[in-house]
Amino acid sequence: MKLFLKNYRFTLILLLSIIIGGIAGLVFGPKTSVVKPLGDLFLNLMFMIIVPLVLFSIASAIANMNGMKRLGKIMGSIVVVFLVTASIAAILGLAGASIIQPIQHADIASIKEAMNQPSGETDAEKVTFLGQLVATFTVPDFNLLLSRSNMLQLIVFAVLFGISTAMVGEKAKPVTTFLSAATAVIMKMVSIVMYYAPIGLGCYFAAVIGELGPQILEGYARSFVLYLILTVIYYFGFFTLYAFIAGGKDGVKIFWKNAITPSVTALATCSSAACIPVNLATVRRMGVPKDIAETIIPLGANTHKDGSVFGGVLKIVFLFALFGKDLTSISNILSILAVAFLVGAVMGAIPGGGMIGEMLIISVYGFPPETLPIIAVISTIIDAPATLLNSTGNTVCAMLVTRLVEGKNWIKQALTNKGDGEIA
Repeated sequence: MKLFLKNYRFTLILLLSIIIGGIAGLVFGPKTSVVKPLGDLFLNLMFMIIVPLVLFSIASAIANMNGMKRLGKIMGSIVVVFLVTASIAAILGLAGASIIQPIQHADIASIKEAMNQPSGETDAEKVTFLGQLVATFTVPDFNLLLSRSNMLQLIVFAVLFGISTAMVGEKAKPVTTFLSAATAVIMKMVSIVMYYAPIGLGCYFAAVIGELGPQILEGYARSFVLYLILTVIYYFGFFTLYAFIAGGKDGVKIFWKNAITPSVTALATCSSAACIPVNLATVRRMGVPKDIAETIIPLGANTHKDGSVFGGVLKIVFLFALFGKDLTSISNILSILAVAFLVGAVMGAIPGGGMIGEMLIISVYGFPPETLPIIAVISTIIDAPATLLNSTGNTVCAMLVTRLVEGKNWIKQALTNKGDGEIA
């Protein structure tokens, strides 16, 4: 019992604070907004660390790789794992939406009324598909990289910087040393901020539940129920399958032994970006090598979001049903799968970051800008379970990538080298 409390003390404290916050939100409703600044304080502390953490950790991991051959193998494995898992999520989401159609036989008068309200985003219809892709991966000026709103672009820069440093070799040794030291300093800052996590997350969760409770109980109920069903199936079923593929029975055991903390953090913050430090620590405990962990976790937080893929399918199907579009044609089915996949790649890693993906949906299908608030409501309702799948999914994907890079005996190797990859 003492060992259990020692290993899970912080997780239990964090979970208790979330439960207390949720109960307070249900009891006091919108009045809990008074404590939201305490939650915002924690998120802001985490967010102001995110940019240097992502920059230094990715660039350092790549710059310190033994050779470009290993870098290519890691990046290739990441691409394969991300593509396969996101495709499975898209197919599963479409199947679920076909069985439980979100607005079938529903009163859509209120939804159509919302379409007549100004969305405040008149530029949505001006965004072209290729233009959105360019904006997703690049920015026109360097200073724009120093913002959590441009995390994917920052990752592109960090990858190029790390590759360049590795290719220069001995001359860039001081840069490599600086990147390693800076990463260690930033991680220490994260550990200090995490002491405030129980208070900050409890207050934030109380305010969120107090504000969104009535919306969850009202319209969009079918969408929410459908999403919860998909979440349960994917979280328990497919995550277990991925862990088994990665490491057999030992892989399943290791994953579920370490999945609680990242899962609770994801549910509490609704932010994949805020979960990056926790996920990094978690996958290291699972035995994932340092260079793989520090590449896939920041990269996955911004480009691999199976929960957002589910959400993208749900939003598209919702709008298709509203506008009477055919859901049975092969071309529409393929387009839904493709666009949902892109939505998962471009969705922001911060609370409320889904606006990019929503604008992409509206742009690709030519829906009027007034539909933006419709799918924005869906994003709000599914935010917590979506973040759970987005963020925690990256930990099991890290196991899959390690399996591809290190071979089938990677868990035994991690156990043998406990000093390097502290598997627990």
